[in-house]
Amino acid sequence: MARKKIAAGNWKMNTNIDDGIALAVAVADAARSKDTVTILAVPFTHLYPLQKKIKSSSKVLLAAQNCHHKASGAFTGEISAPMLAAMKVPYVILGHSERREYNHEDNALLSLKLRAALDAGLKVIFCCGEGLDIRKANAHVAHVKKQLTESLFQLTIAEMKNIVIAYEPIWAIGTGETASPAQAQEMHAAIRSMLQKKYGKRIAENTSILYGGSVKGNNAKELFSQADVDGGLVGGSSLNATEFVQIINAF
Repeated sequence: MARKKIAAGNWKMNTNIDDGIALAVAVADAARSKDTVTILAVPFTHLYPLQKKIKSSSKVLLAAQNCHHKASGAFTGEISAPMLAAMKVPYVILGHSERREYNHEDNALLSLKLRAALDAGLKVIFCCGEGLDIRKANAHVAHVKKQLTESLFQLTIAEMKNIVIAYEPIWAIGTGETASPAQAQEMHAAIRSMLQKKYGKRIAENTSILYGGSVKGNNAKELFSQADVDGGLVGGSSLNATEFVQIINAF
């Protein structure tokens, strides 16, 4: 089974609902690639209206940007995985670097969130990656291995079929800096090797690994041409329909 090619747009805390609908429709109407899975990770406020606007048979699937690790309870302002599942939202992003930094989400908490999401029937885009200090110390592979070992590698082989990994070099997010295609390939190959050691060749070969870090229309094709780069988790460029469609069609 060939790995899925995925273009995932993370809108973060951007767009009002009218602008969000217009953006999603423009992406769905313009994307030509039939072999690429297109995912839009939108604010919680947008999920229900977009789910009504973009049917499940569409070329565009939706993702939440986060979920709580409990199924219900006195957690004001939070959204649970069963709530997302009840809306038939197929994906959720967990472990994004901004959540790790600003909301102090550590590997132990992310392990609980992974369990909650999978138990609710969601697929997970699980993020990992290193900061500039770790990269300069040449400790980036060990750092990512620790993130995966303490959060993701609790899962069974069967559960890993519902996981997409997104490698995001934090020093290249929103900075205009981008890991070179060779740097991206190096880390993606290292992650795939970790998967093989833990779960075997089949899971390693079938798990999609995305690159996240200043992916743009003018660099996506070269990044996606790397042997172990299966697509992108795209931030700012996903807010521009023309550029995001260019990224979708870059495979």
